[in-house]
Amino acid sequence: MADDILRTSRTTVLELVHETYLLHEAGASINPDSYFLRFPDKPNSRVIALPGYLGGTFDKIGMKWIASFPDNVASGRPRASAALLLNDYATGSPIACLESAGISAARTAASATLAAARLKPAETRTVSFIGSGIIARTIADYLLVAVQGISEAVVHDLVPASGANLVRYISEEYPITAKFVDTLNEALESDIVVFATTAPTPYVTPATEFHPGQLVLNISLRDIAPEILLRSNNVLDDVDHCLKAETSAHLAERLSDGREFIDGTIGDVLRGEIELRSDRATIFSPFGLGVLDIAVGSFVLKQARDAGKAVEIENFIGEEKRW
Repeated sequence: MADDILRTSRTTVLELVHETYLLHEAGASINPDSYFLRFPDKPNSRVIALPGYLGGTFDKIGMKWIASFPDNVASGRPRASAALLLNDYATGSPIACLESAGISAARTAASATLAAARLKPAETRTVSFIGSGIIARTIADYLLVAVQGISEAVVHDLVPASGANLVRYISEEYPITAKFVDTLNEALESDIVVFATTAPTPYVTPATEFHPGQLVLNISLRDIAPEILLRSNNVLDDVDHCLKAETSAHLAERLSDGREFIDGTIGDVLRGEIELRSDRATIFSPFGLGVLDIAVGSFVLKQARDAGKAVEIENFIGEEKRW
């Protein structure tokens, strides 16, 4: 149900994410640190809790509980699975539990697309997807419609069969050329480069040079050597959140012993309060704010209720009166 709503509401999701970033920038949200549950015998797997409160017209509490198990990919299963719990702000009572992997992918894609629409080069003809899973596919669904002028998509993945699937999908769904490339360097030449991988540490080496004006959507956060960030424009979704958990931005802070390399946030960009150097590439690094899930999840809940598709569990809350 959620996926059906999201598939037909991409413009609305973009608007919701835009509104949420502005609310967050204005201090109308509470977005604590995410909590990472890790496992000694599964070092590449984790489950993350993202609690938050979003004010404005949303006025809801929520928490996304999202599992990332990359080994699922080898057996053809999605890497991520998630649930979103929403609570009423007036009483604190839980009001809904939603399947949330699709909500998470949609808000991630909308975030990347908002950044691309505002930060893309003046002439944007090519986009590369490094990584070809559900996140990359969802970003393609948003970006290839909202960002005008793109005529070619390039895909690179360490698993060629997966990359071929994304190439086929783009070719069938959108009136542009799509191709798979074997080398990372070839994929790094596009006007917009999207990183959507499960890489735990940087593999794009310090010697790599992005071009002035090029836009890099650093969605998976850990692909790029920190030295590259230090010679680029840097836009984050939230500075404190991004500078932790061994992200490329976190490593750049350590390497430079400061935060001077950060130019601003996506909220600054949306409010027109940031100027970037034209002689540098721009890197957008979104840690992924839980309040975005609250915004999109609240919309999905309302749509499901309006369509009579929400399932009410009677007597879920045992006692609703003290006496």
